[in-house]
Amino acid sequence: MKKIILIVMGVIVVAAIAMSVLRSRDKAEAKVEVGKVVRKDLVAQVNCSGTLQPQRKVDVSANAMGTIVNLAVKEGQQVKAGDLLLEIDPTEYQASVQGLTASLQSAQADRDLAQANLEKAQLDSKRAEELFAAGLSTAENVEAARTNLLIEGARVESARHRIAQYRANLDKARHDLEKVTITAPMGGVITRLNVEEGENAIMGTLNNPGTVLLVISDLGTMEAWVDVDETEVVDLHRGQAAKVTVDAFPDTTFAGTVTEIDHSPLRVNTGGSTEAVEFQVKITLAAAPQNVRPGLTAKAEITVAERQSALAIPLGAVTVREWPLKEEDIRRYPGRRGRAQESALEELGFAPRKASGDSVTTKGKEAEGVFVIREGFVKFVPVGLGITGEEDFEILSGVGQDTEVVAGPFRILRELKDGSQVKVIRKDDRDSKRR
Repeated sequence: MKKIILIVMGVIVVAAIAMSVLRSRDKAEAKVEVGKVVRKDLVAQVNCSGTLQPQRKVDVSANAMGTIVNLAVKEGQQVKAGDLLLEIDPTEYQASVQGLTASLQSAQADRDLAQANLEKAQLDSKRAEELFAAGLSTAENVEAARTNLLIEGARVESARHRIAQYRANLDKARHDLEKVTITAPMGGVITRLNVEEGENAIMGTLNNPGTVLLVISDLGTMEAWVDVDETEVVDLHRGQAAKVTVDAFPDTTFAGTVTEIDHSPLRVNTGGSTEAVEFQVKITLAAAPQNVRPGLTAKAEITVAERQSALAIPLGAVTVREWPLKEEDIRRYPGRRGRAQESALEELGFAPRKASGDSVTTKGKEAEGVFVIREGFVKFVPVGLGITGEEDFEILSGVGQDTEVVAGPFRILRELKDGSQVKVIRKDDRDSKRR
């Protein structure tokens, strides 16, 4: 009896070991999330950020140096073209005008005197020639009279040129005097005021922001100036629609249109020697928000492509593998599990055994693809991708509608091998576990 019990226990132990071996052979290597190729409308967008700026603004600088004696505006004030903005002390410029006016008058008097002397020289020359003809004068007297006539004519001409010079200088001095009164070149709002009454105005120089006295902006038409990465700017062109949100108006979305794309890059230092290359893009808003101010932070979504009823796959399902696959990226099972693997993946081109001479010895190219799921096994399939939507890629080739693919987790997808046995965790299963 004791012998029979030992035999039965031995059989039970052997059976348990066999079941354990069989179960281990059928055990999945990873738990994965599943996604499905479906048809949906896709919109590809470029997301970027920047600031709001007026489409038209003028930096007002001084064309004359001096102390500001009258500041007629304040920041935020609405002005019309021609309105007085400020006045610079005109004393020096007025003195210059008065001095040149006196010099001009003196030159005119000198001209009149030279003209009178010229007329006298003409009479003297004529009388000398008459006396010489009558034999009452010598040839030397005639020659002296003629020379004096030429000298007096030159003096008159010199006086005329001097008058022209003084007039030109006076015109310039009057123009400089006019510069001390600065008026608005356009209508708009004073969006920046950099000076106070009593300060010294410095003459404006090109591209020197320190010489800008104030800024007038037309807030009726606003633009979002956004920075776009070099990898995305190639997809943009004028006329594309955009949605702009402003942090100061969180509940409102403003429609806009791409109107300008810079060709010169903006190089942004990201630390160390690394530079990010971006391009500035200007989006004109269809309607400017009320109480808008230049410099408000803005975010934009620019629509670059749209697809109706396109084949789509979750973003997380696409991964990259070297193609053709290397032997170490392929999982081949022996025995019963190998036969199940072959049956599940044969239609997808999976080779259950390594044929002689079929190993890849040369480095292939990286290919984008997905892991198709068939009966608990996966096969890497290269795919052609189109536009990128908010949550999905457009599929152009490789897999068809309703194909189930591995959609995550990323850490599993990154290491997953072709042919691996997996356990699918569906959304309902995850939700029930959370409960």
